[in-house]
Amino acid sequence: MQRYTSCLYISILCTLGGFFMKQLTRTLIGGLLAGTTGLLLAACSDSGDQGQAEQTEAKPTVTVYSARAEHLIQPIFERYTEETGVKVRFITDSAGALIQRLKAEGSNTPADLLLTVDAGNLWQASQEGLFQPVESEVLERNIPDHLQADNNDWFGLSVRARTIVYSTERVDPSELSTYEALADDQWQGRLCLRTAKKVYNQSLVATMINTLGEETTEEIVSGWVNNLATAPHSNDTSAMEAVLAGQCDVTLVNTYYFGRLQKDNPEVKLAIFWPNQDGRGVHVNVSGAGLTKHAKQPEAAQALLEWLSSPEAQEQFAEANQEYPANGSVEPSDFVAAWGDFKADSVNVESAGRLQSDAIKLMDRAGYR
Repeated sequence: MQRYTSCLYISILCTLGGFFMKQLTRTLIGGLLAGTTGLLLAACSDSGDQGQAEQTEAKPTVTVYSARAEHLIQPIFERYTEETGVKVRFITDSAGALIQRLKAEGSNTPADLLLTVDAGNLWQASQEGLFQPVESEVLERNIPDHLQADNNDWFGLSVRARTIVYSTERVDPSELSTYEALADDQWQGRLCLRTAKKVYNQSLVATMINTLGEETTEEIVSGWVNNLATAPHSNDTSAMEAVLAGQCDVTLVNTYYFGRLQKDNPEVKLAIFWPNQDGRGVHVNVSGAGLTKHAKQPEAAQALLEWLSSPEAQEQFAEANQEYPANGSVEPSDFVAAWGDFKADSVNVESAGRLQSDAIKLMDRAGYR
């Protein structure tokens, strides 16, 4: 305001000067005064425009620590920036490494959001005190209760099912029924599994403990171990490749791993079977995110989290990895929908983290490593 007042004052002086000096060389002096006045007013105007531009450009930058791969998140963050003007800076690493980094950085962390895979990892971050609760009607409306933390620390953003994949050449799907049935004698020497050292089967076993109890679950896992055709595999893709090679007939995988294999080879001799449809349903898990405890841009980070739960973002977020949207109002992609409908286990995925330690101990006792 002071700058504009000064400019106006100068303009008035210039005008008065022109009146009292009209007996002098009017044309020359008037021209100089008019030019000077114009330059002064233009300078004031330019200064005002610049101030408005700086105010318009003063958008925050949200920093995300992501265990989700760069090629899966970069396009959607770029879209958010295009729509809102808010820039998203992200750093990718494994879930464990990012959790340890947040702990080490403490209040000095630049991270505003932690985005990671598996409810077990999200639960662990929450237990370490790395999140702050988010009160949001948008998130409560968009994300079902069983796909979010009870304390509002984190929210699921996409869903993956851990299900049975079988050889279409050697298995009749009528032989299949439940996770538990894979412990039966008929599958001896026909089962392949991913290593117990990875979180995905730990989460499956944890939710089984939650539903079936520890004793029954240990009997089932021991039966799986007895039926293994090979040593546990390092990842889901390796287990499916073993089925294709005839080393085993069935395995347990996250649906998006099957999706990747099917994308590369639409004629692959494998198929999905949805277990436990007459009971609790298929085990599902999430990738999700939470607002970090020491976020420097909490409001902007919450706005991004809410946007990621919206129908417009959910479609892209899930489709990028052949997953299911966490927002129940959004349909999966045609590619994923072609696998068929299924009943999902409605137990809160938080149990995958809460009972993870028990699951690891149980698997070790059963000889599943």
